[in-house]
Amino acid sequence: MTIEKETTQAWQNLHITSRTLIEQVEAAFKQADLPSLSWYDALWEIEKAGGEGIRPNALIPQLLLPQYQTSRLLDRMVTAGLIDRVVCDEDRRGCRAVITESGKEMRARMWATYKTCLDRLVQKKLGKDDRVTLTQLLQKLR
Repeated sequence: MTIEKETTQAWQNLHITSRTLIEQVEAAFKQADLPSLSWYDALWEIEKAGGEGIRPNALIPQLLLPQYQTSRLLDRMVTAGLIDRVVCDEDRRGCRAVITESGKEMRARMWATYKTCLDRLVQKKLGKDDRVTLTQLLQKLR
């Protein structure tokens, strides 16, 4: 099997660009005295789940974190008052993460910074057609 030069170039550019963009978003969050991007992602997924909340194991594929890191992240968010853990009615041993009003407010504050980053880092650099093409190309790699 031969790996073509364009394949390694595409892989390197994808990896470097992803890391660079995430680092820039993380830096903006830090400068605004906000939690990390993983907190935003978790708050967003929990908020989207609505009043019923979401089981922690359902967050794992969305957050791309291993189970133990997801559990620790949720523990820190409970301590910060951003989410509650509610015992599941259908399975008393399980729980659901439910966003609090403070969590909704934090996610909104984070979104203000995040959307500024998305505008500066992606929207202003790529036209709409380029963004559509990029999305289609990345979906092929999933």
